[in-house]
Amino acid sequence: MIPRYSRPEMVKIWEPENKFRIWFEIEAHACDAQAELGVIPKEAAKAVWERGNFEIERIDEIERETKHDVIAFLTNLAEYVGDEARFVHQGMTSSDVLDTCLAVQLTQASDLLLKDLDALLAAIKKRAFEHKMTPTVGRSHGIHAEPVTFGVKLAGYYAEFARNKVRLEAARAEIATCAISGAVGTFANIDPRVEEHVAEKLGLQPEPVSTQVIPRDRHAAFFATLGVIASSIERLATEIRHLQRTEVREAEEYFSPGQKGSSAMPHKRNPVLTENLTGLARLVRSAVVPAMENVALWHERDISHSSVERMIGPDATVTLDFALARLTGVIDKLLVYPEGMQTNLDQLGGLIHSQRVLLALTQAGMSREDAYKAVQRNAMPVWLEGKDFLELLKADGEVKACLDDAALEALFDLGYHTKHVDTIFKRVFGEV
Repeated sequence: MIPRYSRPEMVKIWEPENKFRIWFEIEAHACDAQAELGVIPKEAAKAVWERGNFEIERIDEIERETKHDVIAFLTNLAEYVGDEARFVHQGMTSSDVLDTCLAVQLTQASDLLLKDLDALLAAIKKRAFEHKMTPTVGRSHGIHAEPVTFGVKLAGYYAEFARNKVRLEAARAEIATCAISGAVGTFANIDPRVEEHVAEKLGLQPEPVSTQVIPRDRHAAFFATLGVIASSIERLATEIRHLQRTEVREAEEYFSPGQKGSSAMPHKRNPVLTENLTGLARLVRSAVVPAMENVALWHERDISHSSVERMIGPDATVTLDFALARLTGVIDKLLVYPEGMQTNLDQLGGLIHSQRVLLALTQAGMSREDAYKAVQRNAMPVWLEGKDFLELLKADGEVKACLDDAALEALFDLGYHTKHVDTIFKRVFGEV
C-alpha cells in the first residue's frame, strides 16, 4: 500500500487510530455485557467508557517491551481507566479482539468497495446506452468474427460487475462474524451472551464455532472475491488497451491537455491508465493464495496467518478501491470512434458475413459440407489478395446456382446482426 495507489477513506480503515478505536469498542461493549450479567460492577463498565482512551505512540512504546500488541493496548488503556481496568478483557483472549476487529475492518472496506462498484456500474451503463447500436467488429482469437455493437460489449462488462457486486455482498456477509469465546472457543471463562452483545453492537453475527480464532475459510472466500473483481477489472482494461492499438483505434483513454506519452517520442498516446490497472489487478490477486493457505491452521490456532493478514488486508482492499475508481474514470471519459469501428468492419471485404452466406446456401439446398467449402474458397482470396468477398461469391457458379445477386447482397446487412440488441439490453439492464 503506497500513497500513489491509495484513496484516503479506505486507508483510514487500516490506520492505527481506527484499529485501536475498534479494539476499545470491543472491550467496552464486552464490559457492558459482563456488567449486565453481574460478572463485573456496572460502575466499572461505565468507567471504561468515560475514562477509556489510548495513545498510539504509548502503545508502540509498551509493545517494544512486551512484544505483544494487545497487551500493550490493554496496558495503555489501563493507564487511562485506572483501577477499574482490572475488569477489562475478563475471560477473553487476544484473538477475540484481533479477529473481531478484522471482521469490522473488512466489512467497512466492503462497504466502500460496494460503493465503488455502484459508481462503475453507473458509468458502464451510461456508455452502453450511448453506444447501444454503434456497430463494431466482434473478434475471436483476436481475429475478425462477426458484427456486434459497442453497447453490447459494454453490457457484458456491466453484467459481470453486477455479478461481482452480488459476490462481494455475499463475501461481506460471510466475513462479518464476531468471536468473544476465550482461549479455545469454549466460553469457559466468559458467557456466550457477551459475544452476542458485542456482535450486535458492531453489526456482526456470532461465530458458531470459533476455536481460538474465526475459521479462515471465511477470509479465503473474501479475498478470492476480491481477486475475481480484480480479474474483471483487468479484462475490461485489456479490452480498452487492444482497442487503443494504432492498428485498431476504435476507442482510447482520454488524453488530457498537457499530457505527455513518452520522454522520447512526442507523438505517443499510450493506454497508461489501463496498463496500470492490469498491474494493480495482479497485486490484488496476489492476496488470494496466501489467504487460502491461512485456512489450515494448527489445532485451535497458530499465528502463521497473522503476518499475512496484516499485509493483505490493507493492500488488497486499498488497491482494489483505487483500481475501481480509476476504471470508473476511464469509462466516464473513454473516447469512442464509431468511424474507426466502421473502417475495421469494412476491412476484410465482407468476410464478417460468411456464416450468413453459409446458412443461406444450406437453406437453398446445398449440403453443409459443400456450402462450407464454397464459402471458404471464396473467403481465402480476400485474406491473401485483398479481393471483395461479395463479388467473388457472385462469380462462383456453384454459389450462383443457389443464390442470385440480389439474394447475396441481402446477406451483407449489418442490421441482421443487431436485431436482438434490445433483448440483450432487457436481460442485462431491465430496460431498452
